[in-house]
Amino acid sequence: MIRTLVGVLGAISALFPDKIVGIFEKLAIANPSEGTVRGWVRPAIRSEGVLIAAISLRNGRAYAWLMNLTGAFGTIVLLFPDLYQRFATAFLYERPESIEWNERFNSAVRAIGALYVFLAAKTYRERHNET
Repeated sequence: MIRTLVGVLGAISALFPDKIVGIFEKLAIANPSEGTVRGWVRPAIRSEGVLIAAISLRNGRAYAWLMNLTGAFGTIVLLFPDLYQRFATAFLYERPESIEWNERFNSAVRAIGALYVFLAAKTYRERHNET
């Protein structure tokens, strides 16, 4: 079930990277018209989506690695949402100093991190209960 959901989300990212950026900016950024996303971001979202969808088609080491990475990222985002925001701003935007985050997004970042940790833990438990 989780693998299917992850695969579908990967496919959506691959097919609609502009929409993904738009939704992210609408929810996370207080002044989305002020920032310019770096040129490589949309192709990277598309590539990541293709990779995630492909990995999700197979249940093996690559999928286990993907979910472990998801859990590690989720832990960082859950524990250090401000660090995530600073890194994301500098990494994704051409003029990071012009970006203002929505105040409520800090809670959303923590919730996303918790969800990632939960999904990774559930997948880990399912993998180890099968043996």
